[in-house]
Amino acid sequence: MEIIITIEDINDNPPECVPSTFRKEINENTTAGTFLLDLRNYCKDIDADVPNNLFNFTRLSGFGSNNFALESTGSGRLVMTGSIDLENPANLGVEVYSLTVRVRDIASPNYSNIIYIYIRIKPVNDFFPVFDSLSYEFNVRETTKVGSRIGKVHARDADWPPSVITYSIVAGGGTKDYTNVFWISPTNGDVKILARLDYETTQKHLFTVQASDQEKTATASVTVNVLDVNDEEPVCSPNFYSSQITVSLAAGTNVNGFRIQCQDRDSDPRSFRYFIKEGNVNNHFTFSPSAGSNTSRLILASRFNYESGLDKSWIYRLRVCITDDNLLSARDKATHLVKTGTVSLSIRVIPNPTTAITTTPGFTLVTKKENLYSDSAWYVPFIITLGGLLLLGLLGYLGLLLATWLRTRCPPVHKADGAPLINDPGKKKPKKEVFLKMTRLNTVFDGEARDPVTGKIYEFNTWSGARRWKKSNEPLQPTPAMQVTSSATDSGGHDTGRAEAPSKKETSEKRKEPTAETKRKEPTTAAKPSAGPSQTPGQDGVKVQKQK
Repeated sequence: MEIIITIEDINDNPPECVPSTFRKEINENTTAGTFLLDLRNYCKDIDADVPNNLFNFTRLSGFGSNNFALESTGSGRLVMTGSIDLENPANLGVEVYSLTVRVRDIASPNYSNIIYIYIRIKPVNDFFPVFDSLSYEFNVRETTKVGSRIGKVHARDADWPPSVITYSIVAGGGTKDYTNVFWISPTNGDVKILARLDYETTQKHLFTVQASDQEKTATASVTVNVLDVNDEEPVCSPNFYSSQITVSLAAGTNVNGFRIQCQDRDSDPRSFRYFIKEGNVNNHFTFSPSAGSNTSRLILASRFNYESGLDKSWIYRLRVCITDDNLLSARDKATHLVKTGTVSLSIRVIPNPTTAITTTPGFTLVTKKENLYSDSAWYVPFIITLGGLLLLGLLGYLGLLLATWLRTRCPPVHKADGAPLINDPGKKKPKKEVFLKMTRLNTVFDGEARDPVTGKIYEFNTWSGARRWKKSNEPLQPTPAMQVTSSATDSGGHDTGRAEAPSKKETSEKRKEPTAETKRKEPTTAAKPSAGPSQTPGQDGVKVQKQK
């Protein structure tokens, strides 16, 4: 028999979602109705038949669930119901919302599971930085030290969480000498000075500061009022004066019409006070007026008295001090700055002249000017040093050229070498220089002989070997009283020989010389002295060969 067994499906499996935890990030400015997540795409029920495999989504709950909703229980689509503003105090700055959704079977026994959803709200830079004030004003004394803090600016950002704000100076804040006189801290907005302030040059500085949160910016203006401080000393002209006065000058007289005139960049002209600090022996000199004017005259307060010995000095070197505190009270002088300028005076007292002086004594007006070096002019010493080095190099090069020219035009004189060392192996033996002293003498022929070839009689000198043909009518000459020697001088200057000539010379005659053929046939047995070199017969004088 055939048996058919039908297995009926029952709801024995709960719906499952993979994954069961979801994380989503949205911007805080996301509008209401925006679709966020479809849960049905991640859930299923393995039961085989309907309605056992059907399920729905219910019970959306959790912190911030009022801002979200499911479109329908069966769809599982999660949407936003309203925008989320993190800056709203009602949201308390919450950035993450935790939601739970239950997925449940439609059929009994209604198995279910829970889905966890975490939604992070990403902050958006919605607001611009805002300064506490649109303009700032700081009052700063001109003597404030460089690097001092003079004020602070501050800006806020309404975004949550608060954005990091940075500060900077975007315009102004410079002078003709300095590009940036002020500096602002990029993190806290503290304003400091980078250069010395000068009321006499600039009384007010204006610049613009900017606050930025890396995306949005805001600006504010800053005014720095420089407060005047008495930091300039009086400057007087002339600052040095020298003059002469007579000993009989009357008291109350203006000394040679001398007048001092002062000015101060930061003080009233009526604030000057004059007093002589040094050199006013016996208080002979004073200034009128002594205060309240920028011009004052030097007055002789009392006459000189040298006869009684009260006055002994004839030269008075006065050191005059000019202060700008005339308008300050005694209490204010202790708290306010007081500046002092100085002037040097030299007064020479001369005795009364024996003759009357018809001209007014003259005086010399000396103005002293100082060239103050500015610290900012760093290039001045650099240029001076570089120019000095170039000048020294040029002078050295010209000196080298001059020395080279002198060496070529005037070669150095070589010193004579000294006598060489005997048997010195390290040096070559110097060559000897021979100096010949030639003396032309009339040769005396003291001998006769016959030529074996021609048969003619010739005369000869027994010492030098000189010859000549004898005339038939000429008698034989007596023995000569003459000696002929050759002299040679070595390099040391010592004489190796001498040549002496007779005191009397016989009259020179022109003799006939033998022909070349006769000379060739001349007998070898002819008498020749061995002490001297040979000479051709018929020559007048002696010929000496050079020897080294």
